[in-house]
Amino acid sequence: MKDIIDQIRTAMCDAGCSEAEIADALRECRTGDPAGLLHQLRKCRCLRMEELHESQRRVDRLDYLIRQTQKTAQSSV
Repeated sequence: MKDIIDQIRTAMCDAGCSEAEIADALRECRTGDPAGLLHQLRKCRCLRMEELHESQRRVDRLDYLIRQTQKTAQSSV
């Protein structure tokens, strides 16, 4: 059981999960509730996906500014 808990903790930490998220998942693991553990893992995944999408929106905004700046630079030549 300790090996599984260590693996879950390490994987969640590597995935950028908070200490609170890790604690919630490990609590479900220790109680032997696989459905609860899955719920916690899916919740963490959903939050990471939201973060990913927000990062993508930021990159898209920068790409837009780059394209606009390139257009402006080309039209002034």
